[in-house]
Amino acid sequence: MAESRVRWRWLVLPGAALALWAVAHTSHTPAPDAAAGPSAAPDAAPSASPGGGTATAAPGGGPTTARPDGAYEPADCAAAVRRYAAAAGVPPQLLMAILYNEAYKPHDPALERAWQRYKPDAAFGVANMHRATFDEVKRGRDFASRTWEELPDDRNLAVEAAAWYLHDLDRRLPARWPAGHSRDELLALGYNAGGGNMLAFARGTTLGSQARSYLDRLHENWPAAGRAVAR
Repeated sequence: MAESRVRWRWLVLPGAALALWAVAHTSHTPAPDAAAGPSAAPDAAPSASPGGGTATAAPGGGPTTARPDGAYEPADCAAAVRRYAAAAGVPPQLLMAILYNEAYKPHDPALERAWQRYKPDAAFGVANMHRATFDEVKRGRDFASRTWEELPDDRNLAVEAAAWYLHDLDRRLPARWPAGHSRDELLALGYNAGGGNMLAFARGTTLGSQARSYLDRLHENWPAAGRAVAR
Protein backbone atom coordinates (compact mmCIF):
# COMPACT_ATOMS: atom_id res chain seq x y z
CA MET A 1 0.00 0.00 0.00
CA ALA A 2 1.35 3.38 -0.84
CA GLU A 3 2.57 5.87 1.75
CA SER A 4 2.31 9.05 -0.25
CA ARG A 5 1.29 10.98 2.85
CA VAL A 6 4.84 10.55 4.22
CA ARG A 7 6.64 11.23 0.95
CA TRP A 8 8.40 14.29 2.28
CA ARG A 9 9.64 12.51 5.39
CA TRP A 10 12.19 10.57 3.36
CA LEU A 11 14.04 13.86 3.05
CA VAL A 12 14.45 14.01 6.82
CA LEU A 13 15.10 10.40 7.81
CA PRO A 14 16.71 9.92 11.19
CA GLY A 15 20.49 10.07 11.08
CA ALA A 16 20.85 6.45 12.14
CA ALA A 17 18.76 5.20 9.24
CA LEU A 18 20.67 7.31 6.73
CA ALA A 19 23.97 6.13 8.12
CA LEU A 20 22.94 2.49 7.85
CA TRP A 21 21.83 2.99 4.27
CA ALA A 22 24.96 4.90 3.27
CA VAL A 23 27.22 2.16 4.57
CA ALA A 24 25.57 -0.46 2.40
CA HIS A 25 24.40 1.31 -0.78
CA THR A 26 24.23 4.45 -2.85
CA SER A 27 21.07 6.53 -3.20
CA HIS A 28 18.22 5.43 -5.46
CA THR A 29 17.03 7.73 -8.20
CA PRO A 30 13.70 6.70 -9.77
CA ALA A 31 13.42 8.09 -13.29
CA PRO A 32 9.78 8.45 -14.38
CA ASP A 33 9.53 9.37 -18.05
CA ALA A 34 6.86 11.53 -19.53
CA ALA A 35 0.72 9.01 -24.78
CA ALA A 36 -2.62 8.47 -23.65
CA GLY A 37 -3.58 8.48 -19.98
CA PRO A 38 -5.07 5.63 -17.96
CA SER A 39 -7.86 4.09 -20.00
CA ALA A 40 -11.25 2.44 -19.54
CA ALA A 41 -14.69 3.98 -19.65
CA PRO A 42 -16.16 4.66 -16.20
CA ASP A 43 -19.29 2.68 -16.99
CA ALA A 44 -17.57 -0.30 -18.58
CA ALA A 45 -18.45 -3.76 -17.37
CA PRO A 46 -15.74 -5.62 -15.45
CA SER A 47 -13.29 -7.53 -17.63
CA ALA A 48 -10.09 -9.51 -17.26
CA SER A 49 -8.07 -6.55 -18.49
CA PRO A 50 -10.00 -3.54 -17.16
CA GLY A 51 -7.64 -0.89 -18.50
CA GLY A 52 -7.54 -2.21 -22.02
CA GLY A 53 -3.80 -2.86 -21.80
CA THR A 54 -2.01 -5.84 -23.25
CA ALA A 55 -1.07 -8.39 -20.63
CA THR A 56 1.43 -10.81 -22.10
CA ALA A 57 3.02 -13.30 -19.75
CA ALA A 58 6.76 -13.69 -19.81
CA PRO A 59 8.00 -17.32 -19.69
CA GLY A 60 9.51 -17.06 -16.24
CA GLY A 61 8.97 -13.57 -14.94
CA GLY A 62 12.66 -12.75 -15.21
CA PRO A 63 15.04 -11.67 -12.47
CA THR A 64 14.58 -8.32 -10.79
CA THR A 65 17.88 -8.09 -9.00
CA ALA A 66 19.32 -4.73 -8.07
CA ARG A 67 21.61 -2.88 -10.45
CA PRO A 68 25.33 -2.99 -9.70
CA ASP A 69 25.28 0.61 -8.48
CA GLY A 70 22.38 -0.14 -6.14
CA ALA A 71 19.97 2.15 -8.01
CA TYR A 72 16.32 1.23 -8.43
CA GLU A 73 14.46 1.69 -11.70
CA PRO A 74 10.85 0.42 -11.88
CA ALA A 75 11.30 -0.63 -15.53
CA ASP A 76 13.73 -3.30 -14.31
CA CYS A 77 10.65 -5.12 -12.99
CA ALA A 78 8.97 -5.19 -16.43
CA ALA A 79 9.20 -8.98 -16.89
CA ALA A 80 7.66 -9.60 -13.47
CA VAL A 81 4.99 -6.98 -14.16
CA ARG A 82 3.97 -8.66 -17.42
CA ARG A 83 3.93 -12.11 -15.83
CA TYR A 84 1.96 -11.30 -12.70
CA ALA A 85 -0.40 -8.82 -14.36
CA ALA A 86 -1.38 -11.58 -16.79
CA ALA A 87 -1.86 -14.08 -13.96
CA ALA A 88 -4.02 -11.65 -11.98
CA GLY A 89 -5.93 -10.33 -14.99
CA VAL A 90 -4.95 -6.69 -14.52
CA PRO A 91 -3.43 -4.27 -17.05
CA PRO A 92 0.40 -4.41 -16.97
CA GLN A 93 0.66 -0.71 -17.74
CA LEU A 94 -1.41 0.09 -14.67
CA LEU A 95 0.71 -2.14 -12.46
CA MET A 96 3.91 -0.61 -13.83
CA ALA A 97 2.58 2.93 -13.41
CA ILE A 98 1.88 2.16 -9.76
CA LEU A 99 5.48 0.98 -9.33
CA TYR A 100 6.58 4.34 -10.74
CA ASN A 101 4.23 6.12 -8.34
CA GLU A 102 5.67 4.13 -5.45
CA ALA A 103 9.28 4.90 -6.39
CA TYR A 104 9.18 8.18 -4.47
CA LYS A 105 11.39 6.70 -1.75
CA PRO A 106 14.61 4.64 -1.93
CA HIS A 107 13.83 0.93 -2.21
CA ASP A 108 16.87 -0.40 -0.44
CA PRO A 109 16.28 -3.34 1.95
CA ALA A 110 18.56 -1.99 4.69
CA LEU A 111 17.03 1.48 4.58
CA GLU A 112 13.47 0.16 4.46
CA ARG A 113 14.10 -1.90 7.58
CA ALA A 114 15.80 1.00 9.35
CA TRP A 115 12.83 3.22 8.55
CA GLN A 116 10.41 0.51 9.71
CA ARG A 117 12.11 0.45 13.09
CA TYR A 118 11.51 4.19 13.32
CA LYS A 119 7.96 3.91 11.94
CA PRO A 120 6.58 0.41 12.66
CA ASP A 121 3.54 0.80 10.39
CA ALA A 122 5.68 1.62 7.33
CA ALA A 123 5.19 -0.24 4.05
CA PHE A 124 7.68 -2.69 2.55
CA GLY A 125 8.91 -3.50 -0.95
CA VAL A 126 8.97 -1.74 -4.32
CA ALA A 127 5.16 -1.61 -4.31
CA ASN A 128 4.99 -0.14 -0.76
CA MET A 129 2.62 -2.68 0.77
CA HIS A 130 1.54 -2.72 4.40
CA ARG A 131 1.65 -5.90 6.46
CA ALA A 132 -2.14 -6.24 6.87
CA THR A 133 -2.72 -5.79 3.14
CA PHE A 134 -0.09 -8.37 2.23
CA ASP A 135 -1.44 -10.90 4.73
CA GLU A 136 -4.93 -10.48 3.30
CA VAL A 137 -3.88 -10.62 -0.36
CA LYS A 138 -1.73 -13.74 -0.03
CA ARG A 139 -4.53 -15.95 1.34
CA GLY A 140 -5.19 -18.93 -0.92
CA ARG A 141 -2.55 -17.85 -3.42
CA ASP A 142 0.73 -19.36 -4.60
CA PHE A 143 2.69 -17.09 -2.27
CA ALA A 144 0.57 -17.83 0.82
CA SER A 145 3.60 -19.22 2.67
CA ARG A 146 5.63 -16.05 2.13
CA THR A 147 5.93 -13.30 4.71
CA TRP A 148 5.66 -9.52 4.58
CA GLU A 149 9.21 -9.25 5.92
CA GLU A 150 10.49 -10.74 2.64
CA LEU A 151 9.15 -7.92 0.46
CA PRO A 152 12.21 -5.63 0.62
CA ASP A 153 14.47 -8.45 -0.62
CA ASP A 154 12.21 -9.98 -3.29
CA ARG A 155 10.92 -7.61 -5.94
CA ASN A 156 9.11 -10.41 -7.76
CA LEU A 157 7.10 -11.13 -4.62
CA ALA A 158 6.31 -7.44 -4.20
CA VAL A 159 5.09 -7.18 -7.80
CA GLU A 160 3.04 -10.38 -7.51
CA ALA A 161 1.32 -9.18 -4.36
CA ALA A 162 0.57 -5.78 -5.92
CA ALA A 163 -0.93 -7.45 -9.01
CA TRP A 164 -3.30 -9.58 -6.92
CA TYR A 165 -4.24 -6.63 -4.73
CA LEU A 166 -5.32 -4.76 -7.86
CA HIS A 167 -7.25 -7.88 -8.89
CA ASP A 168 -9.05 -7.91 -5.54
CA LEU A 169 -9.83 -4.20 -5.76
CA ASP A 170 -11.18 -4.67 -9.28
CA ARG A 171 -13.61 -7.31 -8.06
CA ARG A 172 -15.05 -4.81 -5.59
CA LEU A 173 -15.96 -2.25 -8.24
CA PRO A 174 -19.56 -2.20 -9.46
CA ALA A 175 -20.44 -2.63 -13.13
CA ARG A 176 -21.17 1.09 -13.37
CA TRP A 177 -20.45 4.15 -11.26
CA PRO A 178 -21.49 7.83 -11.44
CA ALA A 179 -18.09 9.45 -10.93
CA GLY A 180 -16.05 10.42 -13.97
CA HIS A 181 -13.05 8.26 -13.13
CA SER A 182 -11.83 5.44 -15.33
CA ARG A 183 -11.40 1.92 -13.98
CA ASP A 184 -7.61 2.29 -14.03
CA GLU A 185 -7.85 5.53 -12.07
CA LEU A 186 -10.14 4.02 -9.46
CA LEU A 187 -7.91 0.97 -9.02
CA ALA A 188 -4.89 3.22 -8.55
CA LEU A 189 -6.81 5.28 -6.01
CA GLY A 190 -7.81 2.08 -4.26
CA TYR A 191 -4.22 0.95 -4.18
CA ASN A 192 -3.23 4.20 -2.56
CA ALA A 193 -6.17 4.85 -0.26
CA GLY A 194 -7.87 1.48 0.23
CA GLY A 195 -10.95 -0.23 -1.14
CA GLY A 196 -13.45 1.72 0.93
CA ASN A 197 -12.16 5.05 -0.33
CA MET A 198 -12.04 3.68 -3.88
CA LEU A 199 -15.76 2.91 -3.71
CA ALA A 200 -16.45 6.35 -2.25
CA PHE A 201 -14.57 7.98 -5.13
CA ALA A 202 -16.54 5.82 -7.58
CA ARG A 203 -19.77 7.14 -6.04
CA GLY A 204 -18.59 10.69 -6.58
CA THR A 205 -16.78 11.70 -3.40
CA THR A 206 -14.39 14.55 -4.17
CA LEU A 207 -10.72 13.59 -4.18
CA GLY A 208 -8.64 15.02 -1.39
CA SER A 209 -5.26 16.58 -2.03
CA GLN A 210 -3.40 13.32 -1.39
CA ALA A 211 -5.61 11.28 -3.72
CA ARG A 212 -5.44 13.99 -6.39
CA SER A 213 -1.65 14.09 -6.15
CA TYR A 214 -1.45 10.30 -6.52
CA LEU A 215 -3.70 10.40 -9.57
CA ASP A 216 -1.72 13.24 -11.13
CA ARG A 217 1.48 11.23 -10.73
CA LEU A 218 -0.22 8.20 -12.28
CA HIS A 219 -0.99 10.27 -15.37
CA GLU A 220 2.56 11.59 -15.47
CA ASN A 221 4.02 8.10 -15.21
CA TRP A 222 1.58 6.45 -17.62
CA PRO A 223 3.66 6.88 -20.85
CA ALA A 224 6.87 5.61 -19.22
CA ALA A 225 4.96 2.65 -17.80
CA GLY A 226 3.63 1.78 -21.24
CA ARG A 227 7.09 1.87 -22.76
CA ALA A 228 8.51 -0.26 -19.97
CA VAL A 229 6.00 -3.11 -20.35
CA ALA A 230 6.25 -3.00 -24.15
CA ARG A 231 9.95 -3.81 -24.18
